Amino acid sequence: MRHHTPDTIRPPFANYAHAVEVPPGARLLFASGQLGITRDDDVPEDAEAQADLCFEAIRAVLASAGMAMADIVRINAFVSDRAHLQPYMRARDRHVAEPAPASTLMIVSGFAREVFKVEVEVIAARAEPDA
Repeated sequence: MRHHTPDTIRPPFANYAHAVEVPPGARLLFASGQLGITRDDDVPEDAEAQADLCFEAIRAVLASAGMAMADIVRINAFVSDRAHLQPYMRARDRHVAEPAPASTLMIVSGFAREVFKVEVEVIAARAEPDA
């Protein structure tokens, strides 16, 4: 993967690349948005704890495809309040490999259940060695 952050434009506001180039022949994985909920349906009150659960679920989805967090090329993240931006970013920075992928973070009016504060979806790519 090639990460693009040209020095001719403003640097990213946080830990992300402006773009990630996926080489021809790479396997792609498109993960649905993951919510901050445990397998036993517990939802932490804290947005950062919810974000941690989102990334743990993403790690499991990637592993099931033989991929890792380093294979993430794009993150789309959604928080339900501006107050959740920093807690989400702290969790993201703990879980996401360097160099950081392309990323968009949006504030939305809410999720299907009011208890959720964070949702994260990713696109991952893995370049396979020539067979």
